[in-house]
Amino acid sequence: MKEKKRKNSKYYAPFEYINERAKVVIVGITPGLHQMKKSYSTVINARGHLHVDEEILHEVKKNSSFEGTMRKNLVKMLDELGLHTYLNISSTLDLFDEASHLVHTTSVLTYPVFYNGKNYSGTTPNILKTELLKKNITEGFATEIGTIERPPIIPLGVNVTKVLNYLACQDYLDANNILLGFPHPSGGNGHRHKQFAANKEQMK
Repeated sequence: MKEKKRKNSKYYAPFEYINERAKVVIVGITPGLHQMKKSYSTVINARGHLHVDEEILHEVKKNSSFEGTMRKNLVKMLDELGLHTYLNISSTLDLFDEASHLVHTTSVLTYPVFYNGKNYSGTTPNILKTELLKKNITEGFATEIGTIERPPIIPLGVNVTKVLNYLACQDYLDANNILLGFPHPSGGNGHRHKQFAANKEQMK
């Protein structure tokens, strides 16, 4: 997908794995460039010891989802909320390793989308006012989330929350299952500490 006018671009990355037995779902806006590259290298490396496509795609999710500084920040906040205790694991870091069967990681735009060559944030252009992006959400993420039975959903940041609230109004998911107030864990979000502190008790 390329829109010259708005300079959006969309690329393929192997993020199709869906964990239908997940106890919790963590949702971002879209895989970034770093995650996209990590997914490609994971597939290449996995071919030597994994032979089933689903196993390879599962490995991609474990290795690539929110990988980097974002994952470190995400784990710190989730552990502060006590999600690891709820899931009976030592730390939410385990969700990206031996406890990956408990989580489904995904994005409202399931494939990498960029704007002007940079990671798309959901703001410019407005994600819900761009028909092509909104179509991707309803045909991709909304269908995907419908395969998991009433999972608690953790949206990363206000733009993801906005999309989930829209989908709840359209009866794609239950608004009661959405955790409100969780900040985007990107290192570029300088307000995340303040946002997290303000909403921490409510989220607990």
